[in-house]
Amino acid sequence: MAVVAVVLATAAPSVSGQLPDYPTANLSTRITYTDGSAVRAIILRSTQTLYGPSFAAGFFCAPPCQAFLFAVFIANFNSGYGLPLEENNMARVIWSANRASPLGENATLELTGDGDLVLREIDGRLVWSSNTSGQSVAGMQITEHGNLVLFDQRNATVWQSFDHPTDVLVPGQSLLQGMKLRANTSTTNWTESKLYMTVLPDGLYAYVGSKPPQLYYKYLVDTNKSRKDPTRVTFTNGSLSIFLQSTQAGKPDKRIALPEAKSTQYIRLEYDGHLRLYEWSGFEWTMVSDVIHMDDVIDVDNCAFPTVCGEYAICTGGQCICPLQTNSSSSYFQPVDERKANLGCAPVTPISCQEMKNHQFLTLTDVYYFDGSIITNAKSRDDCKQACLKNCSCRAVLFRYYHNDSDGECKSVTEVFSLQSIQPEKLHYNSSVYLKVQLPPSASAPTQKRIKVSLGATLAAISSLVLVIIVGIYVRRRRKYQKLDEELDFDILPGMPMRFSFEKLRECTEDFSKKLGEGGFGSVFEGKIGEKRVAVKRLEGARQGKKEFLAEVETIGSIEHINLVKVIGFCAEKSNRLLVYEYMPRGSLDMWIYYRHNNAPLDWCTRCRIILDITKGLCYLHEECRRKIAHLDIKPQNILLDEKFNAKLADFGLSKLIDRDQSKVVTVMRGTPGYLAPEWLTSQITEKVDVYSFGVVLLEIICGRKNIDISQPEESVQLINLLREKAKDNELNDIIDKKSTDMVSHHQEEVIKMLKLAMWCLQNESSRRPSMSMVVKVLEGAVSVENCLDYSFVNANSVISTQDNSSTYSAPLSASILSGPR
Repeated sequence: MAVVAVVLATAAPSVSGQLPDYPTANLSTRITYTDGSAVRAIILRSTQTLYGPSFAAGFFCAPPCQAFLFAVFIANFNSGYGLPLEENNMARVIWSANRASPLGENATLELTGDGDLVLREIDGRLVWSSNTSGQSVAGMQITEHGNLVLFDQRNATVWQSFDHPTDVLVPGQSLLQGMKLRANTSTTNWTESKLYMTVLPDGLYAYVGSKPPQLYYKYLVDTNKSRKDPTRVTFTNGSLSIFLQSTQAGKPDKRIALPEAKSTQYIRLEYDGHLRLYEWSGFEWTMVSDVIHMDDVIDVDNCAFPTVCGEYAICTGGQCICPLQTNSSSSYFQPVDERKANLGCAPVTPISCQEMKNHQFLTLTDVYYFDGSIITNAKSRDDCKQACLKNCSCRAVLFRYYHNDSDGECKSVTEVFSLQSIQPEKLHYNSSVYLKVQLPPSASAPTQKRIKVSLGATLAAISSLVLVIIVGIYVRRRRKYQKLDEELDFDILPGMPMRFSFEKLRECTEDFSKKLGEGGFGSVFEGKIGEKRVAVKRLEGARQGKKEFLAEVETIGSIEHINLVKVIGFCAEKSNRLLVYEYMPRGSLDMWIYYRHNNAPLDWCTRCRIILDITKGLCYLHEECRRKIAHLDIKPQNILLDEKFNAKLADFGLSKLIDRDQSKVVTVMRGTPGYLAPEWLTSQITEKVDVYSFGVVLLEIICGRKNIDISQPEESVQLINLLREKAKDNELNDIIDKKSTDMVSHHQEEVIKMLKLAMWCLQNESSRRPSMSMVVKVLEGAVSVENCLDYSFVNANSVISTQDNSSTYSAPLSASILSGPR
């Protein structure tokens, strides 16, 4: 655990470590933390008794304590000034300043002499500010209700955390009209989800964010009284009280009854959409009430909440399933993750606005949708469906009727969240959902043509099978006579790293028992050689893998750089082919920028450092080796991160050596679709193909998504196409990773400059792209980005339309699995 040091300016008084209240911190107080403390108070407001809950403001982290929040939390401070979370199950965050941008180690919090409370990373980058500079702030304190307050010399409030709620209400706190509680993405991811609760003039509403927002809960105040002041909802002992402030002072217009407090309580809007009341039992936090009450007829097995089964999935009997076409073999939806049904479903074929004639509906009868707001009356079923077919952004029609389906109610939605199976006899009305699906072009072909195509395909398949058998026999015989020659190849390679026996690697990996991952040509296992953790890649079976194995050993064995993953050794015994790499604990870059594990977004400083590391690694390969080395497979999966998020290039199985007197080399197409430069179509390439791939990776780092993502609307599937349109319209800020408020709010100008650098690297003509040494100079501020840029970006994958996003010509095994669990 790291120690959070409290360092005060000269003019400030010292701080002792005694238990009594520390309600304020004077101006110019600077707080710095250097370790992994789970809870560390800067200021606190303790209870009247020695033992019991206290409100505190300070740094908070959840295990494994790799990211920190500046937060207000409830904790038990009976053993001192700060406690680790695992020793104190009580700590609960009730407000945080930087939930979208958690801090790394050595960050600082400072109440400046100008009266601004600021949070900065170790490099000085601003993460969050109270924006109170020049407002005569005299100090800060935390109140008995847990409200963090900045006050002036007259003790008047200048700024308070209660005006900026996150996902929690505490007793005495009010949610004013227009304020929102926003749920976390998950229990381990602090970033805001789509779920939020807000106060409107006539009551309390809960929505899931969409265009427009979709309502899943409301609690209305039925009154005819005039409303001169904003409505507010206040958490009092025993209720959530709704006030229309024109009424008698102190008397709510309506109350949501809650269990009266026996100890400290708080209410949290949680990642699943529930609003839950928690109470401290003396040993642990206990959920004592689920505040949102749905209709019991509808809310069977908690199926009435909007994200219980993710997008498009149907909740039935507490299980999540993808929609199916009755009496048909067609499948229009597939699980996002086969092992996690609650993550929802995705269309097999994305909706295309260019192929609207191939839109049709998948009919789901006896299915209910949570959002019943703004229902259009006097519409027949067909009228509703036709209106949706004419609007490409419409994704589904919700239709219900009581007696006559020609006089029903319908609603169209642009995003489809969780659906729910229902029993009509219990609801007293019929409910159906019509999901818009995209028919593949072949589905509309004449039957006779399909028969001819099928027959031709069958004959072709039989011919191919015979050919494969003949070729297989030939290859098998040939391999028998090549084994000895191949073994000799490994002994004469120059610049070889250490060679290990197969038994040694079997021993160090405990008989290959700890698998880190697997790919097309084998698996990677965790091992230990002496006291050093390593990652052992074991190639299996494929003939193609042997060539790439030779290339990787020969290439990396002769080079060494801080931004290249180090190959420690290899094994080549008979048919066994293994590589031993250094272990990279943070895994591959794609895990972080694609949010594969619901991680918090990387801050701008970390992204910039990663970009610079990639640049320096490529610059070394292209310009500082005896012969130029083109990597040829630059992508986030081949960029690994160490404990401190330093980036290193990996997987040289596709690399190509280029003599310095060669302007171009001729080689077969290799790499990964989406990252291939246009000149691959000619097979004449230079190291500038890496520059193009780097430009794509740079774009992904800034946008926080894959360059080809079939879950996006058709116009946004290819990120490069989206970049082209946004660049032409001067709307580059639209594609910045929205999960990073750090980039959007504090560094937008720098981010736009980085996007322009990416566009420079993506120029169609390789001669117009910068060298990697030039990119280094741009990142270091010595050179500016080229102004005259061509926005007509293309890549080889745009031409090779048969390549699926999952296709790859990549090396035997993705480098992303050379690291530890992520």
